[in-house]
Amino acid sequence: MNIKRRLRGHAEVHTGALNDILFILLLFFLIVSTLANPNVIKLSQPKAKSDTKAKQTVVVSIDANNQFYVGTSKVSMEELKLKLQPILAKETDQPSVVINADKSVPVENVVAVMRVARELGARSVLAVDKSGQ
Repeated sequence: MNIKRRLRGHAEVHTGALNDILFILLLFFLIVSTLANPNVIKLSQPKAKSDTKAKQTVVVSIDANNQFYVGTSKVSMEELKLKLQPILAKETDQPSVVINADKSVPVENVVAVMRVARELGARSVLAVDKSGQ
């Protein structure tokens, strides 16, 4: 008695239509994701033709407690101009003041350092986080 089936059917799944549907869904989500922009406020970003890296003449740091440092020495806002003047006077090229401020520091303190740098004839550069977070 030969009980085995001689003609055994092979199960096949046709995926042609499934591939078409997945491709259409992929295109749909790509298009929707480019239209859904989380940036609600439109800003025009500044553009530069040259490299914006500047030689660091002096670094002014402002920590979260609004304390000012020239290099590593702590100074008050009133002493800042007197402390920067001899350092910037030694520079023969265009002197620059790099401002390294904590993100919780009020903008008024950063602008005050920029104002002192401008009064002394130096260019001010604001140090930022590269990751942007």
